[in-house]
Amino acid sequence: MEDAAELLRGSGALLVCAGAGMGVDSGLPDFRGTEGFWRAYPPYARLGLRFEELADPVHFSDDPALAWGFYGHRLALYRRTVPHAGFAVLRRWASERPTRVFTSNVDGQFQVAGFDDRDVAEVHGSIHHLQCLTDCGQEIWPAGAVPRIDETTMRALDPLPSCPSCGGLARPNILMFGDRSWDPARSGPGLKNLHDWIRAHRRELAVVEIGAGTAVPTVRREAELASAATGRLVRINVREPEIRHGRGVGIPEPAAATLQALAALC
Repeated sequence: MEDAAELLRGSGALLVCAGAGMGVDSGLPDFRGTEGFWRAYPPYARLGLRFEELADPVHFSDDPALAWGFYGHRLALYRRTVPHAGFAVLRRWASERPTRVFTSNVDGQFQVAGFDDRDVAEVHGSIHHLQCLTDCGQEIWPAGAVPRIDETTMRALDPLPSCPSCGGLARPNILMFGDRSWDPARSGPGLKNLHDWIRAHRRELAVVEIGAGTAVPTVRREAELASAATGRLVRINVREPEIRHGRGVGIPEPAAATLQALAALC
């Protein structure tokens, strides 16, 4: 912990890289492994459906009630979730030095915690924004009311979210598995701005990576690349804290308690 705090104290800018493990202390499921997903959603265990099977855009065309049952339930969950105390630590650090966020999470928790939307790069999009399923030309828009869900079957009830231009079905503006129709118009500029910012601050940058696993290593790779020039990488991960490429400090502990402990040392 002291080694990690020393890395942070010596930095002039901070990049926060967050995966699904960041939200666990707020009570959010991380969908790690089939059993973990089924514990969070018992109806899908009865149906034998895995997360990877549900997070497939084909369902919005083939079975919209199934698709919106899953994503509508998640949207409602994320809207009522209160970010854990670790987010406040990150906000305090962000008030002391230039800070940006790179996340694979689609839950919008950083914005709820007070981060400016312009400072958060969401590489997989956001569940709080929708796009037209048929790509009629309508620009991405904020999600409205959550569809009603039958929690016994986990199927959404009519009316389902619709496009304000053509009236057709809407889908979340999220990059799903095997997704060729995701519209990156909202996320793309933020990612470009982030990489320009990283280049400008590379020599003074520290990176705090939180809850990012190796199964989908997008966040870990971003953290390793961004910290390559300084070696100031703090990896907080209960299951996979090892740093195999480059330098840094790995901490095998949960996000909230670790960030609070680091705050006491910084």
